[in-house]
Amino acid sequence: MRQQAGGRPGLVAVDRYLLPREVQVATVRRHPAILIVPAAMALGGLLLAGALSATLLRHQKDVLIAVWALWLILLGRLLWHALNWAVDYFVVTSERMLLTSGLLTRKIAMMPLTKVTDMTFQRSFAGRVFGYGEFIVESAGQDQALSRIDHIPYPEQLYLLICGMIFPDSAEDEDGDDDESRPDDSTDAGGPRRRTHREEESDD
Repeated sequence: MRQQAGGRPGLVAVDRYLLPREVQVATVRRHPAILIVPAAMALGGLLLAGALSATLLRHQKDVLIAVWALWLILLGRLLWHALNWAVDYFVVTSERMLLTSGLLTRKIAMMPLTKVTDMTFQRSFAGRVFGYGEFIVESAGQDQALSRIDHIPYPEQLYLLICGMIFPDSAEDEDGDDDESRPDDSTDAGGPRRRTHREEESDD
């Protein structure tokens, strides 16, 4: 996960879509598991074409050409999905969430953080195995361009990050409670307070 510690610079491919004062907080690609289905189809097609070439269709050149042409289509489909995956990003900025998609036709879906009323985080069995999750975003409006984001990597970290930005008051209250519960440096756990050097001099 590419997370910006501060400042304006960020991923150039995404930075062009940001407002002048907007800062990238976290930028990730979709999880590579999104390529499992097209990769499995391409691999299965390769094994099937190889098996047919060595057995049933060994002497049928015209049919073999058609079989391998179909496999090339599956391979091209895998490459197309891989290229789209390489240029697609899910971005959390200081103002909104964005999902960029599309290699030839570019699409930018966004949701202002101030409009988010609720966000559901869920992980399927496959998501728990491979390490991705899905966000379902709800807002005051009815139709939103960015309502469901699937195949999100680092889902727990991103969920906590976004929730902390959506509900900053809750995050500050939690930090304040931690400060209040922190023991005073002037006392020892289970013992009396340590005397300072100034107090010792006053006794003298």
